[in-house]
Amino acid sequence: MRNPLQQIEGLRREIDRAFEDAGLGVGRAGRMAFLPGRAARQYPLVNIQDTGEGFSIVALAPGLEPDKIDVSLVRNTLTIGGEKIGPQGIDGARWHRMERGAGPFRRTIELPAEVDPDKITATYRDGLLTLELARAASARPRKIAVQTAEADG
Repeated sequence: MRNPLQQIEGLRREIDRAFEDAGLGVGRAGRMAFLPGRAARQYPLVNIQDTGEGFSIVALAPGLEPDKIDVSLVRNTLTIGGEKIGPQGIDGARWHRMERGAGPFRRTIELPAEVDPDKITATYRDGLLTLELARAASARPRKIAVQTAEADG
C-alpha cells in the first residue's frame, strides 16, 4: 500500500507536468518569482520587524524610480505597488534568457496591529524601500493602575 503523501506528491508532479506541457509552468524555482503573468508574485520581498512602538519594513525593490512607488495604508493593511520598467530600446531582440521581470506589481501585507497613518515615513535607497510605521494609540498596550480597596470591617 502506498503512502497517501506519496500519492499526493505524485499528483502534484503530474499537474506540474501538464502545466509545463501547456507552456504555463515556471518550474520549482520560479513559482514565487517576479514573472509577469506566470505565477502569484510575492514582489517585493519584505522583512517586517515589530519594534514595540510600531513596525519597520524593508522591501527589496531594485530598479524602481522612487516617485513611481505607491505606498498606501488602510487600517492595518499596507499596499506597495508600482511598475518595474523592462529593457528599453531593444525591439526585435532575440533573447537567450530573460530572468529579470518587468511590469506592474502590487503587494498587500496585513500587519498584526493598526498603524497611525500620520506617523509613517518611507525612504528608498540602493534598491531598498524602508518604511517606518508607528502603532496607532488604540493598538498600544496601556498600563492600568490597580487601586487598593479598603475592607469593610
